[in-house]
Amino acid sequence: MKKIIFICTANSCRSQMAEGLLREMSNGQFEVYSAGTSPSFVNPLAIGVMGELGIDISEQRSESIDDYIGDEFDYVITVCGRAEEECPMFPGNAEKIHWPIDDPAEANGTEDNILKAFREARDDLKRRIESFIRESD
Repeated sequence: MKKIIFICTANSCRSQMAEGLLREMSNGQFEVYSAGTSPSFVNPLAIGVMGELGIDISEQRSESIDDYIGDEFDYVITVCGRAEEECPMFPGNAEKIHWPIDDPAEANGTEDNILKAFREARDDLKRRIESFIRESD
């Protein structure tokens, strides 16, 4: 089973959604993790927009990349520029992939505008993960 970790800064939105999406969409094909360079909490709006797809990420926790430093991964996927810059080296021959996704937690405006940003990030991740799964076969 291939082992994957998604990394972003706070491990609150993008990497959490990616973890939930890949776990759900791959039917157990991958061992999936997420972590942050500066972990915080799982954003309630990320939980909400994932729930719209029937994917429950409410039990996931924001974790530090430091917790995984000695682990080997087949893929290390960063979903923000800062995480790509700060991403540590992992043992083994992990393939590093960068998906630049705008941080929905930085969205401003009305509640509808902010929710729209979370949905756009989720949908962008979903498209990329669908492609990743196809290419991994």
